[in-house]
Amino acid sequence: MKRCGWVKLSDKIYVAYHDEEWGKPLHSERALFELFCLETQAAGLSWLTVLKKREGYRNAFAHFVLEKVARFGEMDVARILEEGLVIKSRPKIEAIIYNARLFETIIKEFGSIDSYFWRYVEGKPIVNAIADYKTAPCTSNISDAITKDLKKRGFKFVGSTTIYAFMQACGMVNDHEDSCGCK
Repeated sequence: MKRCGWVKLSDKIYVAYHDEEWGKPLHSERALFELFCLETQAAGLSWLTVLKKREGYRNAFAHFVLEKVARFGEMDVARILEEGLVIKSRPKIEAIIYNARLFETIIKEFGSIDSYFWRYVEGKPIVNAIADYKTAPCTSNISDAITKDLKKRGFKFVGSTTIYAFMQACGMVNDHEDSCGCK
């Protein structure tokens, strides 16, 4: 099968992620929360670095059960830093917890994380024509709008590039190359 040019074929984790997850519409609350958290961790790093630590993040953050993560405190931050299962950045670890609390507010307002994000694309993926991944957009008017709203709400480690990557990953945007078997 032909794959997008960004996939490192020598890395089984990356190939599996591309083939089985990236760009597929995601609506599970827990999975969306996890993906959002992981995307914020990737700021300044490669996605593969974060992806390889995904199990560590799941273990450190109660398998991304929002209600549990929102109740984490300083002892949990210290534990996570000490365990070393995730990228050792106190601000990024604290951001996951802080953002979890803000998602509780979003759920009260919109009913779900899914409803909040997917309303920006009217519930269906945007399919872009991408001849070569190097020409794919890194942001959009929609990622700009989501970022603006999230920042207004106080979310941390969110920028338009991070949000666009989240949109691609959860299938709000399908940016597989036109020749990719996953398109």
